Amino acid sequence: MKILGDNIWSVDAGGKLSSRVGTLFLRTPGLVTVRTVHAMQRLAWLDEINRERAQNSLPPLSPQEEEDEISQSVDLIFTDEFVLIRPDPDRMDLALRADEELQKLVSKRRIRYLNTHSAKVRDALRSRGENWRMARAPESQEDMRRQILSSRVAASADGERLYYYNHATGTRYLTCADAERTSNPASIAEIISLLSRRNRIGRPELDLFPVSTPQSVKRAFLALGTDAATTDEAALKQAFAAACRLWRDSLPPALREESIDNFEWRNEMSQTLSSAPNEPNTDERELIQGISPEFYRQIEWLPGARMDRGQIIFDSVWDEFLRTRDPELAEICEERVRNILFNLSRLFSQVEYCNIGRISHSLARRPMHGANRGSVYIIQVKPSRRPIASVYMIRFQKWGIAEHLDEGKDLLRSIIEANEYSDYILDRRLMCQQLGMDLPETMAFGQISEPYRSANEYNGTTVRAYYFIRPYVHGTASDKIPPARFANAVFAEKFASLMGAAAALDLIVGRSSTESHENLFDKFYEVVQFSADGMPVRVKITDHAGSFVDYTQPFEELVAPYADVVRRRRSFVRDFDAFADAFVRAFEKRLNEVRDDYRRRRTAFDELFSHRPFDTAGSGAYRWAKTLERLDACDPAALAATLRGIIRQQ
Repeated sequence: MKILGDNIWSVDAGGKLSSRVGTLFLRTPGLVTVRTVHAMQRLAWLDEINRERAQNSLPPLSPQEEEDEISQSVDLIFTDEFVLIRPDPDRMDLALRADEELQKLVSKRRIRYLNTHSAKVRDALRSRGENWRMARAPESQEDMRRQILSSRVAASADGERLYYYNHATGTRYLTCADAERTSNPASIAEIISLLSRRNRIGRPELDLFPVSTPQSVKRAFLALGTDAATTDEAALKQAFAAACRLWRDSLPPALREESIDNFEWRNEMSQTLSSAPNEPNTDERELIQGISPEFYRQIEWLPGARMDRGQIIFDSVWDEFLRTRDPELAEICEERVRNILFNLSRLFSQVEYCNIGRISHSLARRPMHGANRGSVYIIQVKPSRRPIASVYMIRFQKWGIAEHLDEGKDLLRSIIEANEYSDYILDRRLMCQQLGMDLPETMAFGQISEPYRSANEYNGTTVRAYYFIRPYVHGTASDKIPPARFANAVFAEKFASLMGAAAALDLIVGRSSTESHENLFDKFYEVVQFSADGMPVRVKITDHAGSFVDYTQPFEELVAPYADVVRRRRSFVRDFDAFADAFVRAFEKRLNEVRDDYRRRRTAFDELFSHRPFDTAGSGAYRWAKTLERLDACDPAALAATLRGIIRQQ
């Protein structure tokens, strides 16, 4: 490829890039990087072609040929880290061709796309298994909290710390809550003045958060005038308060609770503070339609695959990795992921593309030690005959062959125990289903082969790694519902009833952490689904992990933690007594229903695992028998009374 100008990564005497823009031409392959604007680069390219044609005694390009050269070109922007393609969303074919040409000059991991806000751009990359080229870098929940809290600034040395500051754009952001708390006339005058100004890079000195706030709200503040400092103090405060009320009314319900504990608000603020000029990244909401807010910046998207006429085509970055074994590429070209994609391609023949990401951090509000450990993945698969992609979750078995080998067991014992544990996991799911727990409709079992790496004698041995795959459950995790929604009495009562019924089943199956025996309810696996009017209609349990850990303790010793579901929302609801009563009534009713169902169909329950080993040391069949024995003996009314009493304790 002919290059007119310096190479992409060339720097000047000061160590800065020689050029920040480039134009790639596809009709006559070439790259122009001369230091000027894109329009002038196109003219320079036409001049260069005509110069070469003249040297070869050829006539200059015709007007149509010049138009063809220009129409088949793509704008580029260079940063210290990336080559950014600025695609025309209506000509993604050109952008993708330019991408392939650029990969001859720079690593694919250094090429990103602008305009990812356009669905056409996202769809083109997604359909190639390339979500990883658009996604924001993962960041832990704690890091996002620190980012937001540390961004608080004042506009002047002696001013109030009213604003959140984006270091990349130099823009400060004001929230409605901070504006409502502002009563100092000087601060009010400062807000009005900053809203009307631009900084040295042309960005607003101050903007309203969220950035989707209607312009009518901003105009209401600007209408107060830049001479607000000289306005009558009482009149200024009154007019400012009126503008704040207009702003408050415009806020989306999910953002009205302005706190880092509100996942929707935290995610929106984090995205606002991390946005930068020439932003090539997008977030999970645009990559997967309807994904829950707790997944924001928690997915590390990895190179995927696409299908072409029934043939699987892995992302070309894999070719680069296999050729170079670059350690940086090794971070995203994970052999386990390639094996998963290979498995999926063997199972599903009519697939257009597949994107895969790993969950690097626990999504729990209070992550437990060792949670995830790189064993959880999210899969986006587009079947050829369906209009939208399907989303699945994959979790690798906690105790597999490799883990038992790590304990010092021999290979045969490790295989046997890993297989037994797989059966135990699936048996527990059936137990939960038999008792009425609302689990994902399907769960499949899969396995891949991978080399075992350790210092022991089995190092290098190929072993099986087992995983379970289930559909992604749409909804909002129960502990991440914005507190403001509980101010609606109907919402609060429906939520309490659904959670009370789910709590009864959770108690029956004795679910808790294997390591700490901590109660897990309302912390990890309960997802609330909503009707079209936003009311809770269902609680789905995404995973039966932790079930049948506590299978011998009396219910009376296990019931206390369920009171926290109600008590920790005390400040959110208007009628706490009604909220608590709805929870307890649903708890008692569901406990009665399950116990009575067992008594009516005792044989169906008792003989469910009669073919499984019965070992008092804790086999699945033994745990099932003890669970049914405890259920049969329970007194739902007495347990409900105990729970109600604990809730009422201060």
